[in-house]
Amino acid sequence: MSDRIRAARTRAGLSQSQLAKEAGVKRSAVAQWECPKGTTPCVSHLAQIAVITRVRFEWLATGRGLSSTDGEGLDAAVQMNADHVQNELEGTILSLIRRLSPRKRKMAQAIIEMLGV
Repeated sequence: MSDRIRAARTRAGLSQSQLAKEAGVKRSAVAQWECPKGTTPCVSHLAQIAVITRVRFEWLATGRGLSSTDGEGLDAAVQMNADHVQNELEGTILSLIRRLSPRKRKMAQAIIEMLGV
């Protein structure tokens, strides 16, 4: 669930602080929700997150079904690979890369390759 909350928030273009403000909680609560070993939001907060980020509640809560309320799913790779992210840093980097245009993704790949991966 933590990966889906983070994916929904980043797709909506919100920072943790912005989501917290809109949900009426502290930023630390959002950070906990997005941490794999953190706390799980109560049902009412989960419903608020779904509304704020415009994702389907069922997807946010269970990972089943379409993610988006407008009928478009999140990048299929995000859904398929969410369990393969090894830590929060990798998840953040992956999320940022997926928001880039195809041309900028190729540039990011070239930069990473130059770093000696």
